Amino acid sequence: MALTFSTMLPVGTSAPDFHLPDVVKGDIISLSAFADKKALLVIFLSRHCPFVQHIKLELAQLGKDYSDRNLGIVAISANDINTHPDDAPELLKAFAEELDLSYPLLYDESQKSAKDFFAACTPDFFLFDADRKLVYRGQLDDSRPKNDQPVTGADLRRAIEDVLLDRVITWEQKPSIGCNIKWKPGNEPAYYQAPAVAV
Repeated sequence: MALTFSTMLPVGTSAPDFHLPDVVKGDIISLSAFADKKALLVIFLSRHCPFVQHIKLELAQLGKDYSDRNLGIVAISANDINTHPDDAPELLKAFAEELDLSYPLLYDESQKSAKDFFAACTPDFFLFDADRKLVYRGQLDDSRPKNDQPVTGADLRRAIEDVLLDRVITWEQKPSIGCNIKWKPGNEPAYYQAPAVAV
């Protein structure tokens, strides 16, 4: 299996806007939908990726655990469904319902949001503060398929707590790793590098 690391977008980067359909409810969701939240977590995922499958229960649990906290969460899938039909909106809807996701899962046919966030892999995590400046990007935790580390969400949860409690994140942020985003032919962004790490 060939892997891709997250780009580690510079801390302090402003959150880009988006206007994308929720695969479950059909509503168009934008950045402004989370204006009342102190922090915002944006997750890029895909249904078929084994790295996402490995952590899917934790992704669902995050939503439940922070449902009464001042955190907005939104997930986005931007894969090319011509080459990866398992990520089609109707199957993403089934995925969201299977996990009982408490936050919206959006589908980006244009792949613009992935480019705007410099997303590279699934899963890829971007945490923004009240000013919608990036404070954390990187891994969920140290667990990977078949590495025998438990899925805890430790890194991401630590970052969320820090931003909600107005603490500056000074500890090392490790890149996320997973399947590359499946770009449409000719739509690959300038920062894209073909997966090169085999495990």
